[in-house]
Amino acid sequence: MIATRSTPISPITIERAQRGWRLHASVWLAKPVGEIFPFFANARNLERITPPFLKFNVVTPEPIDMKAGALIEYRLKVRGIPMKWTSRIAQWEPNVQFVDEQIKGPYRRWHHTHTFEAADGGTLARDIVEYAVPGGAIAHTFFVKPDVKSIFAYRGARLVELFND
Repeated sequence: MIATRSTPISPITIERAQRGWRLHASVWLAKPVGEIFPFFANARNLERITPPFLKFNVVTPEPIDMKAGALIEYRLKVRGIPMKWTSRIAQWEPNVQFVDEQIKGPYRRWHHTHTFEAADGGTLARDIVEYAVPGGAIAHTFFVKPDVKSIFAYRGARLVELFND
């Protein structure tokens, strides 16, 4: 199910994929793409839509020039354990999509595609994340999957708070 004006947050689904798992999430936002994309183009805004329990901080100094090849460093806590995460912007198409990939961090693989499209007088923002974790299926089932679902549920709710009057 994709988010709509009447149901702005879609259920988050996670399915088995060839190299791990694939998450699908979408949120309908009551602003045009031209207003939504700039929010995502500011890496610091990720702090605003990440749950507080992760203690997430962008550590790359300003200004961060968002474009293909940009490297962004973060600090966070996963289940209380401090970690560093570095991502690279692999693709950058303003007002359409961008892709970030983990270079260093808690996952074996993290490939996150963000897409934006005009829909029903607003913007449909979609996330597709392909990821793999250390510890395989057991770690995923009991730890990672619930955490990832919680993170994206929080993200969707915060985006609705910020953009839907």
